[in-house]
Amino acid sequence: MRTISLFILLFLVLFACTNETESNVDTGEQPLARVFEKKLFLSDFASGIPDQLNPKDSVVFVETYIEQWIFGELLRRQAENNIGKDDKEIEKQIDEYRKNLLVYRYETELVKQKLDTSVSQQEIEEYYNSHSQNFMLKDNIVKVTYVKFGVKAPTPEKVRKWYLSQDVKDKDNLKKYCIQYADNFFLDDNTWLLLEDVMREIPLREYNPELMLKTTRRIEMSDSLFNYLLFIKDFKIKNMPSPLSFEKDNIRQVIINKRKLQLIEEMKQSVYSQAKESGNFEVYK
Repeated sequence: MRTISLFILLFLVLFACTNETESNVDTGEQPLARVFEKKLFLSDFASGIPDQLNPKDSVVFVETYIEQWIFGELLRRQAENNIGKDDKEIEKQIDEYRKNLLVYRYETELVKQKLDTSVSQQEIEEYYNSHSQNFMLKDNIVKVTYVKFGVKAPTPEKVRKWYLSQDVKDKDNLKKYCIQYADNFFLDDNTWLLLEDVMREIPLREYNPELMLKTTRRIEMSDSLFNYLLFIKDFKIKNMPSPLSFEKDNIRQVIINKRKLQLIEEMKQSVYSQAKESGNFEVYK
């Protein structure tokens, strides 16, 4: 059982003692609530009490849990009275749900303990090269430098010089300026971004994305509040092959998911083979 603060324990003991109800015959624990013949004990939900709660929130959590438990049990009782607790179809569904839940929990623990989540760059490249037909762009992507800063921010002429420069000192000056004055910015021009996401930051009312990319490298504009500076370092049009760097994270997750499925399948086959060898099941003909 999770360690519970002394305050919560004291509250629960006092809460229980105000009710003249029988204790748990096995543990001597006082019940916190009762619905018909069923009783709620601290041990039923203690592990679910968050450790980080302050005393006031702890009291609210416990009182809320008790109230929800009472509502749930009353509704369950009402349902049993109207549908019948021995309904075979319900029992069948409950048994199927319990089986699936147990298997899922076991698979989750197995994956947590044994799944190798390290994926090398070589594995990513090999997967990319062997499945290149699956990596076609569905959207336009760009590498950009973008700065949005207020019209009253100082030295805008320097910003217009820095954001186009490849000089290390200029890049450093731009970064310092953006941290201090910019309302929004993106300076990593080696990272691919969705053009749609970038253009949401710039108040262009109507534009043709493909035409703009083919004819424009710089966008500089202002409105009553902000200056907008955008330099497009590189771009790829949708339906072109997607670059590896843009797909890297997706490929890594695909590889891990394949390992996960393989691990679970190997577990299933092992369970089946061991049971067959031990004669733990048979099919009657």
